[in-house]
Amino acid sequence: MPTVDIHTHIYPPAYISLLKARTTIPYIRTYPTSPTPRLVILPGEDSDSAAHGTPGRPIGPEYWDVNAKLAFMDAHNIGISVLSLANPWLDFLPADEAAAATLTVNDDIEAVCAAHPGRLFAFGALPLSAPAEQIVAEIQRLQTLPHMRGVIIGTTGLGSGLDDPALEPVWEALEATQTLVFLHPHYGLPSEVYGERGGEYGHVLPLALGFPLETTIAVARMVLSGVWDRWRGLKVLLAHSGGTLPFLAGRIESCIAHDGYLKSVGRGVEGRRSVWEILRENVYLDAVVYSPVGLKAAVDASGRDRVLFGTDHPFFPPLDDEEEWLSVKMNSDAIQKAFGEDKESADMVLGGNAIRILRLQEDADK
Repeated sequence: MPTVDIHTHIYPPAYISLLKARTTIPYIRTYPTSPTPRLVILPGEDSDSAAHGTPGRPIGPEYWDVNAKLAFMDAHNIGISVLSLANPWLDFLPADEAAAATLTVNDDIEAVCAAHPGRLFAFGALPLSAPAEQIVAEIQRLQTLPHMRGVIIGTTGLGSGLDDPALEPVWEALEATQTLVFLHPHYGLPSEVYGERGGEYGHVLPLALGFPLETTIAVARMVLSGVWDRWRGLKVLLAHSGGTLPFLAGRIESCIAHDGYLKSVGRGVEGRRSVWEILRENVYLDAVVYSPVGLKAAVDASGRDRVLFGTDHPFFPPLDDEEEWLSVKMNSDAIQKAFGEDKESADMVLGGNAIRILRLQEDADK
């Protein structure tokens, strides 16, 4: 059973060119404190006086060079990777540019996968700042690209969150085409919640806490607005093991059950699918959680047949000159420790689930 990495990012050439040409976030630029290019995708990263050091993060070939991706896979015994554009995707583009840019980027990624049949597949991007009909058109076009196995989106949707009624045509198209949605955070929480000393703590608070809570809140808004009830066939893969959703699902259900306002307007527990049901029937979780405790919660919430291994490459690289990435080792160790002697379950999470769910053994060149 090959190990399959379903959470691994790439910035293809067209996207790198787009970021280098920009003068506002997100962009790639150099700073006086660092002559090498830096990737800046979050507002708090764009300052020479940032308390955590040089702005942004270093960006090298591992972000765009498929050979670097393949070398990483070989070094960590990963047989197949499902590539996706990393945040912030294409959400920042003007409406009249989004569709064309998305087509170019998706075709770039498809070409990368086609050059390595059997090893690389992908989740396509969507032009979420464009009119709904153009988003739907790209969802349908992606069905014709042999190596595409879903789409990746952020938590803001068209800009107002995933409970936005304007998203309904998009949900309809995703359900009709049975397109898997990889839901990934980007914006986190307002920086004020980290306090005046937040900048002294590097990226730990926004990445360790902001990202998971962003995902949890986005999915909870989908629950409260009835998205999962209207589109019962939606298939959504949640990044970072669903944020805090496996742990907080019971609390969300309890708060809904005790909310007088929701009951008065007919949006209480009656006639509504529970968070637990959604986790078992609509949601898949990646295994990017770095501990057996978190992984067991993900498996308990969604089932061992719905959790899939990921690395988050090229993010979280080693800080020293080590070939093995600590971030990958922590995830691999978590799977082994969580399942112990249950090798069948470990193999399912490491590759079997992805191969089944994403149809990775089909001939990609048909």
